[in-house]
Amino acid sequence: MAKNTSSSAFRKIDVDQYNEDNYKEEEQGEVPQTTGGPDESEIMNLLNQGKHIDALKTMLKNAPLGSKNQQAKDIALNLTLKVLLAIKSSQMDETVANLDQDLLDTLMKYIYKGFEIPSEKSSSHLLVWHDKVFAVGGLGSIVRVLTDCKRV
Repeated sequence: MAKNTSSSAFRKIDVDQYNEDNYKEEEQGEVPQTTGGPDESEIMNLLNQGKHIDALKTMLKNAPLGSKNQQAKDIALNLTLKVLLAIKSSQMDETVANLDQDLLDTLMKYIYKGFEIPSEKSSSHLLVWHDKVFAVGGLGSIVRVLTDCKRV
Protein backbone atom coordinates (compact mmCIF):
# COMPACT_ATOMS: atom_id res chain seq x y z
CA MET A 1 0.00 0.00 0.00
CA ALA A 2 0.94 3.60 -0.40
CA LYS A 3 2.42 5.51 2.47
CA ASN A 4 1.24 8.90 3.60
CA THR A 5 3.69 11.47 2.19
CA SER A 6 2.26 14.64 3.63
CA SER A 7 5.62 15.24 5.22
CA SER A 8 8.13 17.31 3.21
CA ALA A 9 11.14 15.77 4.93
CA PHE A 10 11.89 13.74 1.80
CA ARG A 11 12.75 16.90 -0.11
CA LYS A 12 16.47 17.27 -0.58
CA ILE A 13 16.25 20.26 -2.96
CA ASP A 14 14.33 23.42 -2.23
CA VAL A 15 12.34 23.73 -5.46
CA ASP A 16 10.71 26.93 -4.26
CA GLN A 17 13.95 28.79 -4.85
CA TYR A 18 13.35 28.41 -8.60
CA ASN A 19 9.94 30.06 -8.47
CA GLU A 20 9.75 33.01 -10.88
CA ASP A 21 8.76 35.35 -8.07
CA ASN A 22 11.98 34.51 -6.20
CA TYR A 23 14.33 34.59 -9.18
CA LYS A 24 17.26 36.98 -8.98
CA GLU A 25 19.70 37.29 -11.84
CA GLU A 26 23.16 36.18 -10.85
CA GLU A 27 25.71 38.94 -10.56
CA GLN A 28 28.50 38.66 -13.08
CA GLY A 29 31.81 38.60 -11.29
CA GLU A 30 34.24 41.27 -12.30
CA VAL A 31 36.77 40.00 -14.77
CA PRO A 32 40.18 40.54 -13.23
CA GLN A 33 42.00 43.20 -15.19
CA THR A 34 45.62 43.77 -14.37
CA THR A 35 45.73 47.04 -16.29
CA GLY A 36 42.09 48.13 -16.24
CA GLY A 37 42.06 48.12 -20.02
CA PRO A 38 44.44 48.41 -22.93
CA ASP A 39 47.63 50.44 -22.75
CA GLU A 40 46.97 53.53 -24.83
CA SER A 41 50.64 54.30 -25.50
CA GLU A 42 51.26 50.74 -26.73
CA ILE A 43 48.26 50.91 -29.08
CA MET A 44 49.26 54.32 -30.46
CA ASN A 45 52.82 53.09 -30.91
CA LEU A 46 51.59 50.10 -32.94
CA LEU A 47 49.36 52.39 -35.04
CA ASN A 48 52.25 54.75 -35.74
CA GLN A 49 54.38 51.81 -36.88
CA GLY A 50 51.63 50.73 -39.27
CA LYS A 51 50.88 47.50 -37.38
CA HIS A 52 47.12 47.94 -37.43
CA ILE A 53 46.29 44.24 -37.05
CA ASP A 54 48.51 43.91 -33.98
CA ALA A 55 47.00 47.07 -32.51
CA LEU A 56 43.48 45.72 -32.97
CA LYS A 57 44.38 42.32 -31.50
CA THR A 58 45.99 43.95 -28.47
CA MET A 59 43.01 46.22 -28.08
CA LEU A 60 40.49 43.37 -28.19
CA LYS A 61 42.49 41.06 -25.90
CA ASN A 62 42.70 43.74 -23.23
CA ALA A 63 39.13 45.02 -23.52
CA PRO A 64 37.60 45.87 -20.13
CA LEU A 65 34.53 43.65 -20.64
CA GLY A 66 33.62 42.87 -17.05
CA SER A 67 34.77 46.16 -15.59
CA LYS A 68 32.38 48.48 -13.80
CA ASN A 69 34.73 51.42 -14.41
CA GLN A 70 32.89 53.46 -17.05
CA GLN A 71 35.86 55.74 -17.66
CA ALA A 72 38.07 52.77 -18.61
CA LYS A 73 35.34 51.50 -20.93
CA ASP A 74 35.00 54.90 -22.62
CA ILE A 75 38.74 55.20 -23.14
CA ALA A 76 38.85 51.68 -24.59
CA LEU A 77 35.89 52.46 -26.90
CA ASN A 78 37.49 55.63 -28.25
CA LEU A 79 40.80 53.87 -28.75
CA THR A 80 39.15 50.93 -30.50
CA LEU A 81 37.21 53.23 -32.82
CA LYS A 82 40.46 55.04 -33.62
CA VAL A 83 42.08 51.71 -34.54
CA LEU A 84 39.07 50.57 -36.60
CA LEU A 85 38.94 53.83 -38.53
CA ALA A 86 42.69 53.64 -39.20
CA ILE A 87 42.35 50.29 -40.97
CA LYS A 88 41.49 50.64 -44.64
CA SER A 89 38.69 48.70 -46.30
CA SER A 90 41.18 46.70 -48.35
CA GLN A 91 42.86 45.44 -45.15
CA MET A 92 39.68 44.44 -43.34
CA ASP A 93 39.41 40.92 -44.78
CA GLU A 94 42.96 40.08 -43.73
CA THR A 95 42.41 41.59 -40.29
CA VAL A 96 39.18 39.68 -39.64
CA ALA A 97 40.77 36.43 -40.85
CA ASN A 98 43.47 36.79 -38.18
CA LEU A 99 40.98 36.97 -35.28
CA ASP A 100 39.60 34.02 -33.35
CA GLN A 101 35.92 33.67 -32.41
CA ASP A 102 36.18 35.42 -29.03
CA LEU A 103 37.99 38.39 -30.53
CA LEU A 104 35.42 38.58 -33.35
CA ASP A 105 32.63 38.74 -30.77
CA THR A 106 34.44 41.47 -28.85
CA LEU A 107 34.99 43.35 -32.11
CA MET A 108 31.28 43.05 -32.90
CA LYS A 109 30.49 44.51 -29.45
CA TYR A 110 32.65 47.53 -30.24
CA ILE A 111 31.04 47.91 -33.66
CA TYR A 112 27.57 48.04 -32.11
CA LYS A 113 28.78 50.42 -29.42
CA GLY A 114 30.28 52.60 -32.16
CA PHE A 115 26.87 52.74 -33.85
CA GLU A 116 25.52 54.33 -30.66
CA ILE A 117 27.88 57.30 -30.96
CA PRO A 118 28.10 58.13 -34.66
CA SER A 119 30.57 60.64 -35.99
CA GLU A 120 31.34 61.85 -39.47
CA LYS A 121 32.15 58.89 -41.75
CA SER A 122 32.44 56.45 -38.84
CA SER A 123 29.04 54.85 -39.39
CA SER A 124 29.76 53.88 -42.98
CA HIS A 125 33.16 52.49 -42.00
CA LEU A 126 31.59 50.55 -39.12
CA LEU A 127 28.96 49.13 -41.48
CA VAL A 128 31.74 47.74 -43.66
CA TRP A 129 33.36 46.28 -40.55
CA HIS A 130 30.04 44.75 -39.54
CA ASP A 131 29.69 43.13 -42.96
CA LYS A 132 33.21 41.65 -42.80
CA VAL A 133 32.82 40.33 -39.24
CA PHE A 134 29.37 38.92 -40.03
CA ALA A 135 30.79 37.10 -43.08
CA VAL A 136 33.26 35.26 -40.83
CA GLY A 137 31.41 35.05 -37.50
CA GLY A 138 27.95 34.47 -38.90
CA LEU A 139 24.64 35.00 -37.16
CA GLY A 140 25.97 33.29 -34.05
CA SER A 141 28.33 36.18 -33.43
CA ILE A 142 25.48 38.68 -33.43
CA VAL A 143 23.36 36.52 -31.12
CA ARG A 144 26.26 36.05 -28.68
CA VAL A 145 26.91 39.79 -28.61
CA LEU A 146 23.28 40.74 -28.05
CA THR A 147 22.76 38.17 -25.28
CA ASP A 148 26.06 38.64 -23.44
CA CYS A 149 25.87 40.45 -20.10
CA LYS A 150 29.43 41.75 -20.36
CA ARG A 151 29.22 45.10 -22.10
CA VAL A 152 31.92 47.27 -23.59
